[in-house]
Amino acid sequence: VQLVESGGGLVQPGGSLRLSCAASGFTFTSYDMSWYRQAPGKERELVAIITSNGGSPNYADSVKGRFTISRDNAKRTVNLQMNSLKPEDTAKYYCNANLWRVYDYWGQGTQVTVSS
Repeated sequence: VQLVESGGGLVQPGGSLRLSCAASGFTFTSYDMSWYRQAPGKERELVAIITSNGGSPNYADSVKGRFTISRDNAKRTVNLQMNSLKPEDTAKYYCNANLWRVYDYWGQGTQVTVSS
C-alpha cells in the first residue's frame, strides 16, 4: 500500500496550492479518502473527507469555502485545492485512506507553509 502526497510548498498569504495524493496497492474505489494536517505542537486534525463514490465531501469549519477535495477513481488520486491560504494553514498535510474504520492507511505527508 502506498499513498504519495505532492504539491506542498511555500506560498504567500492569499495564495493557492493544489495537493495531490497518488494511491496504489489497495482497492481505491472502496475507500473513503481524507486529508489531515498537523502543525507543530498541535494534534493532527481532519481537513476534508470524500466518500468512496465521490459524494458528500465534508470540511473542517476552518477551511470551508476555501478548500475543495476531489477524487479521480480512474487515476487513483485525491486532490485538495487550497485557496485564500492563511498563515494558520501552515502544517504538514497527510493523505488518508479508510475502509470501515478498520483498514487505515497514511502517506508520509507534504509540508505547506504560508508566509510572507
